[in-house]
Amino acid sequence: MNDAGSALLSVRAEARQLVAPDYAVVDGLIEHTAGSKVEAVRLAASSVDRLTTDLAALGGVPFEESAQRRRLTWSAYSSATREERYHDKQTGLLERTGQVTATVALRVILRDLDTLDAVSGVLAAHQSLNVHAVTWHVDWDNPAWPQVRAAAIHAAAGKARDYAAALGGTVHHVEHVADAGLLGGGDAVAYQPVHMTARAMSAGAEAPGTPELNPVPQELIATIEARFRTAGVSLPVT
Repeated sequence: MNDAGSALLSVRAEARQLVAPDYAVVDGLIEHTAGSKVEAVRLAASSVDRLTTDLAALGGVPFEESAQRRRLTWSAYSSATREERYHDKQTGLLERTGQVTATVALRVILRDLDTLDAVSGVLAAHQSLNVHAVTWHVDWDNPAWPQVRAAAIHAAAGKARDYAAALGGTVHHVEHVADAGLLGGGDAVAYQPVHMTARAMSAGAEAPGTPELNPVPQELIATIEARFRTAGVSLPVT
């Protein structure tokens, strides 16, 4: 209590809303095994060239700063080689097979969701590409964000009115509204989408590694803290 009949109420409130995703991210690995490192690397590079050529035919471009929101982008962002080995049961040692595997990590970002089937077909046609994850995302400036944030504020005000009514008073005015954690001096974790992931394989996939490109609704979460000044409150009589 600061003044007679007045109390400061601090509340935390949350709002959630499901929205359609803005874009999909497909992560995969191109992999080739050959009798030499040079040949394995050559095969992997050739597969990357063929795949990116097919993506370019759909309007795709390499991912870079100027292409952040282009309809279709790709990035072959890392490569590696490894010697194949097997466990010799007689010696107990790992022995070389003489084969070398080359891999290239690839990421495809698709913003034009009307081309999902076409992109899925291109990815499925490249047998050297193993897709291990498809994730769906919402942009930071998605039009639904103001709605879910406003809903969180309304929820906080409703909670404050409930507390004030329990004390026989009313909410007089709001003193603070902040991202969760800021009023208490902690880290803010106010607004975040819950990314719902579709794994690489679908029930009806025709071939191993075929990505499931069916848009998954994303849940936006807004969490806020607020402080309200009340009027006319009194301690309940027990």
